[in-house]
Order: sequence, then C-alpha cells, then structure tokens
Amino acid sequence: MNLHRMLAQRAEAGRPIRAGLIGAGKFGSMFLAQARHTPGLHVLGIADLDAGRAERALAETGWPREQGAAPSFAAALETGATHITDDTGSLIAAHGLDVVIDATGDAAAGIGHVLACCREGRHVVMVNVEADALAGPLLARRAEEAGILYSLAYGDQPALICELVDWARACGFEVAAAGKGTLYMEEFTASTPDTVWGHYGIEPERASGLNAKMFNSFLDGTKSAIEMTAVANATGLAPAPGGLDFPSVATDELAQTLIPTEDGGVLHHMGQVEVVSSRRRDGVDLAADLRWGVYVTFAAPSDYVEACFADYGLTTDGTGRYSALWRPYHLIGLELGISVASVVLRGEPTGRASGFRADVAATAKRQLAAGEVLDGEGGHTVWGRLMPAADSVAAGALPIGLAHGARLRTPVAAGEAVLFADVDIDENAEAVRFRRQMEATFPRPAGDTEPAAMERRA
Repeated sequence: MNLHRMLAQRAEAGRPIRAGLIGAGKFGSMFLAQARHTPGLHVLGIADLDAGRAERALAETGWPREQGAAPSFAAALETGATHITDDTGSLIAAHGLDVVIDATGDAAAGIGHVLACCREGRHVVMVNVEADALAGPLLARRAEEAGILYSLAYGDQPALICELVDWARACGFEVAAAGKGTLYMEEFTASTPDTVWGHYGIEPERASGLNAKMFNSFLDGTKSAIEMTAVANATGLAPAPGGLDFPSVATDELAQTLIPTEDGGVLHHMGQVEVVSSRRRDGVDLAADLRWGVYVTFAAPSDYVEACFADYGLTTDGTGRYSALWRPYHLIGLELGISVASVVLRGEPTGRASGFRADVAATAKRQLAAGEVLDGEGGHTVWGRLMPAADSVAAGALPIGLAHGARLRTPVAAGEAVLFADVDIDENAEAVRFRRQMEATFPRPAGDTEPAAMERRA
C-alpha cells in the first residue's frame, strides 16, 4: 500500500523509474496515458516496428509533442523526455533503463526480448502473455539466474487473478477455483476473422482499423486458454483434464458453482482454473455477469469461519462453507504502472510462473489438409485448447504460440490437436529451441497421457 509514497520519493530525489516500452498498440497506449500522470516514472523510450505508430500513440494519449521528441536515449535520460525507435535491441540496451515492458503479443519475439533483458540486466514486465504461455516457466528461471525480475502485467487479468489467489491463501483460505469472465458460446471455437464481427454484433464496415485476429482470439477461446495457462503456471492451480468448460455463471452464483462436483459445483477438482461465460448457452446474456472481471472461490477452514462468513454477509454456497470474491473490471494498461513500480521498488513481481502445469494446444477449427499453412492465434485454421502440461507434452501437441506459419505434413480432423509430428517446423528457431528446452527442464505433475482428442495418433 506504499507504492505511491515510494514513487513520490523517487520523484523528489530526481531518481524516477526509467521504463522502456516495446509495442505501442492499445495496451501500450493505455499505459502511456497514465504514465505521464504518475510521479517517479519516466518512459525513457518506446520501441515499435512502426515508429510512427508510437508517435501517434503519444499524441492520442495527450503527450506534448516535445515530450516524445528526444533524439537519442542519452538525450532522453538527460532531459526526462522520451526517445522513439524501431530498434528493440537499442532500447533494451539503453543506459539508465530499469525495466522493459513487452506489450507486443508476439510469442517468439517475447522470448527474444526476455533473453535480451537477461543479458542487459533489465527487469521485464510481460504484457505478452502469449510468450508466457509458450515458455513462461523457463523465462522466469532464466531471469532469476540473471538477477532480474520477470513479472506478469498488472491490469491484465492473469496478474489480477494471481493477486486474488495470493490474498485468499495469505488469509488462510483454501482456493477452490480462480479465473475470469468472458463472452463465450460453443460455436465460437469455429469463428474466424471473417465471421468475428457478427458474433460481436458489429457491422464489418464499422470494424475498420480493428485487429480481427486479436478480437477473434478472445472470442474463440484461445486467449482464455492462454491466460489460464499463465495463471496455472504462476499459482499452482491446475486445469481440468478436458480444459475449459466456460460455465455460464452470474457473480452471485460463483460461490455455489465454482466448487468441486462432490460439493454441488462444477469443478473437476479443488484448486482449478476456470473461465465463466457471461452468456447462457441459449444465447441470453446474464444480468450480473463477470465478462470483464476476475474471481476467486475459497473455502472456510472451520465452523467458526463459516459463521463469520454469515455474520458479515458474504455470498456463499448452500452449506455456508464456500464463498467468492470478484472484481468486476480490469483496466488493462491503465493499471500497468503497478507492475513497474512493484518490480523496481519492492523487488516483487505481480505474478510469475513457478512451474509447468498447463499448456495451450493448437486445435483444428475445421478439417485441415496436408500442405495448409497454419495462421496461429485468432486465425482461420486453429484455436487454442487449455490442457494439463503433462498431457500436452506426452501427446506431442503443437503449442498455439508456435502455430503461425507452420505447414501441415498430414491432414488433421476438426477438433483434433495438431501435433509437432503433423507440421514442418524449424527446430533451430530460437522460440522452438527454447520451448523444447523448457519441456525437457521442468517436471510435470502426473496427468492423463492420452486425452480423448489425441487418441488418433501415438
């Protein structure tokens, strides 16, 4: 509860946190909108493949033109202004930089950025949850070995879920489930960039300038799987063997629904990640939904605590044992400064992978033919299914983070996982080598070694 005081002290001492931003898209822009109002925080530089996009982001978020016009990192350090570049490596290596924010969403690029931060001694805040889902456990370990901190990004749902889980456990409660809300229907898994806007109720002509693949990733379940992988690997909670069920649950029903089946709920096991839908399967939207929020359900350890739940008006299941806490919104990049401050001032990440417990397998949206090229997250060919890591690795499933540009050697039926053996992939690519190394490095909890979706091939 002291971050603002600590930031103010850094500002008064003339020693602001020096941050570098990679990626000036929506998340990065929202961070920039608040960074100029945060004491003790100096955005030393911004790197984007399109430097003009970074300039536009500053203008759109209210920055004075001269504030983003530093001609070099040295000049930015001296004047307190910001230098814009299309050279990510030069930003990470900039003298005086404390922390790098990766807001790119590119899994392969994210691995390279973290490894560069390890070499240069820069802390890293990963908005790029795609990279974390692909290789977060090993990235976090490499960062620790390099003496830097690796952190999930506050404001994004995984870090907020980690915070709720930590709160519950620090209070002495056993966590039943944790996750987020989203808009989901079963048919959305087949959605493509060509059909996505109809599901959102947006006329295609009004979607000009919006990233159809990104929006489709949220719709088809891939982003939910990626984010729950990050949560599971950071908290020790585990996915169900079949992945996400997306039960339709209103906020006042969380405590009676997101609990184990033997206690009247829907969970496969105690300590599970799950995403709830804001829409019923009949297409009716819930009145008290959690579409934009996060939640945790937890159990009272004694009769006394159950009585306290009742005394203080907590929402509980029928037995009074389980309750829930939720946050209805997440503010994306507007809250990202919390991670930056926590990492630099407290030496504490806002979520960090500690084990390889969950994974996201590329799964065919339709019958795929040999010779087709996969287009990755949010595309026309595959969606990402959450799996226990033990099952994914045992089956040789292709992670969604490596599914962009891979050419199929063999056909894959709709609904089946794409395997490494099904594709031509460059085993020498940095991201592939790093992922293979992670699979060989981390012990995985026992799981089902032949999930139903993978019975077709050994």
